[in-house]
Amino acid sequence: MWVQRAGERFRGGDGAGVDTRHAFSFSGFYDPDNVRFGPLVACNEERLAPGAGFDEHPHRDVEIVTWVVEGELTHEDSTGHRTRVRPGDLQRLTAGRGVRHAERNTGSVPLRFVQMWLTPSGYGSEPGYEVVRGLPATASYRLPGADAVLHTHHAAAGTGTALPAAPRVYLHVVHGTVEVAGELLGPGDAARLTDPAGVTALARDAAEYLVWEMGPEPVLG
Repeated sequence: MWVQRAGERFRGGDGAGVDTRHAFSFSGFYDPDNVRFGPLVACNEERLAPGAGFDEHPHRDVEIVTWVVEGELTHEDSTGHRTRVRPGDLQRLTAGRGVRHAERNTGSVPLRFVQMWLTPSGYGSEPGYEVVRGLPATASYRLPGADAVLHTHHAAAGTGTALPAAPRVYLHVVHGTVEVAGELLGPGDAARLTDPAGVTALARDAAEYLVWEMGPEPVLG
């Protein structure tokens, strides 16, 4: 298991209301030892002030999963979707052979979300979009275009959950404190585990955390 603390994330953003904390190499920041973990290539904590956002820009051959923590995210893309994503909603954008999208905080309160990018199982697929509304306290979402399942957890203090017995597991803490293999993880902390058979995530207080269950390094074709 390797733990990345919130303060060890690379800080990005445009200085105009966008504050980003990157878990992996991203944009102008490159660390050859921190490029990916299985199919997961980005886990960005985004904070957008009211009116701030990302203007329309392109993506190709990537699966983008967004989890809103606070506020409301407005999404628009070149396939005609325009939606608002709220806490408890999960958004998935399959870029496929090419799509353009914009994301913005059109509300009056700060927006915070976690956005995760994964390598797809193959190139050149049809672009796709989905919003799953109001997920329950504990839920699982199988990503259609990649070898990965996202598990969302809202756990009461003292609740233990066995981590998936998968080749790779990535755990990201949103709120609260979670103990994993003797390590206490707070908000913004993440753990990367390989073959974590028998490992449990224990909520030390009321906690919200995300767990990616993933296969081995993807081989694209």
